[in-house]
Amino acid sequence: MHVGITGHRGLDAEVEAQVHVLLDEVVSGYEPAELTAVSCIADGPDSWFAEAVLKHGGRLEVVVPATGYREALPQWHHPVYDRLMRRAADVHETGMQESTSEAHMAGSEILVGLVDVLIAVWDGKPARGHGGTADVVAYAERVGTPVRVLWPQGATR
Repeated sequence: MHVGITGHRGLDAEVEAQVHVLLDEVVSGYEPAELTAVSCIADGPDSWFAEAVLKHGGRLEVVVPATGYREALPQWHHPVYDRLMRRAADVHETGMQESTSEAHMAGSEILVGLVDVLIAVWDGKPARGHGGTADVVAYAERVGTPVRVLWPQGATR
């Protein structure tokens, strides 16, 4: 089972802790040998989900939206990104160079095309910019990929 992840970045510590619990619950529902996470491994839910799947004994496939993607992520996240890249069983690339919202959406479209289900850590609100979580959810729904929304009860961004 290939399970993709999309979600809001920059969550506060309380919401982050709640999301970790929700992601762990989802991951524990799968047999480790049958679970492959597909993620762009950005800071936030992307990397949290990848880490949870690997800890559970599953596999990781990474989608890289652009050659400059890693450098566009926060500096503090680079060690996590690098560690997860080393653990990736497969890496998929868009072929784009610059880490733009268009590249991020292209990466998300590739991700959606690789998965059986998409997990969305999403508050249900419109995207704040092109390629945001709401856009990825809408794309998945358009192409018929099942979406499972995770959001802590009463949480806000």
